[in-house]
Amino acid sequence: MTKIVLEPYICPIDETIYRVCGADEAGRGPLMGNVVAACVLLDPNNPIEGLNDSKQLSEKKRDALEPLIKEKALAYGIGQCTPQEIDTMNILNASLEAMRRAYINMACECNLMLVDGNKVVKNLPIACEAVVKGDARVAQIAAASILAKVERDRQMYELDKQYPEYQFAKHKGYPTKAHLELLQKLPILDCYRKSYGPIKKILAAKDIVVDDQQLWF
Repeated sequence: MTKIVLEPYICPIDETIYRVCGADEAGRGPLMGNVVAACVLLDPNNPIEGLNDSKQLSEKKRDALEPLIKEKALAYGIGQCTPQEIDTMNILNASLEAMRRAYINMACECNLMLVDGNKVVKNLPIACEAVVKGDARVAQIAAASILAKVERDRQMYELDKQYPEYQFAKHKGYPTKAHLELLQKLPILDCYRKSYGPIKKILAAKDIVVDDQQLWF
């Protein structure tokens, strides 16, 4: 199979003079849980080896890189949106809002934010540029993708302790066959995204309506 080689990203401003942060999210595809974003400002004079798209790294590697990123970065922040917010504003807008919150929580003024994908974050006090495949092309975005993924997985492990019968530690909320089979016999918890197709279908099948509001048990 031919390996796809991505074009290197060329930043429009000098990163040794201006502050350029990167943002990415984790958790757009799962049926439940928060969508978690991170924003990272790396130190050009203190590079971190091994940064890459979090999806291309093993969990062990991500867990090893997370403390290094937090230690060596000039600043970083985590932002998230709840399942209820996702249901209200849709997952795309919730992902962008989580990245906006991550920048705010970073508490460090930058000149430019680079975002993975093809959509920019709005309502920011700085310029924002979308970079397609940015998590594999831009170190700051790669670092953000790792922090976001590790944080979301950590939340899944915590939920697994509270609700072991749902097996969140195994499927991380993704719509696997085993996960969907479990939901046929278990209640739909508040951590589920009610606007997502598979969950809507399960709720509709239960056909539970009170005062025109669908409930779940």
